[in-house]
Amino acid sequence: MFIYNVTAHVEPSVEKEWLEWMEQEHIPEMHKTQKISTTKLFEILSDQDLGGKSYAVQYHMKDKSAYKAYLKENAAAMRAKVQRKFGDQILFFRTGLELIKSCP
Repeated sequence: MFIYNVTAHVEPSVEKEWLEWMEQEHIPEMHKTQKISTTKLFEILSDQDLGGKSYAVQYHMKDKSAYKAYLKENAAAMRAKVQRKFGDQILFFRTGLELIKSCP
């Protein structure tokens, strides 16, 4: 299993709009790439007040090759859409997570 993890720090003025957009548009569009099997959206809880909220979005993929294909075929267009819609009101940090071991 491979997880494409996107951490987003969202300004308060667009938080509600961004969450609705994620649920209604972006996540469904990500699944249409046929590279994503499951998506999980988490609110990041922190004792630091950074102004706004942070979220982690985990896009689960079958393997690293699906991730590489997404980066090559889809990532630029998807990033451009969010940039056009929200500009610098959301800061992103993207990582790939490859499962090494799962423990019960």
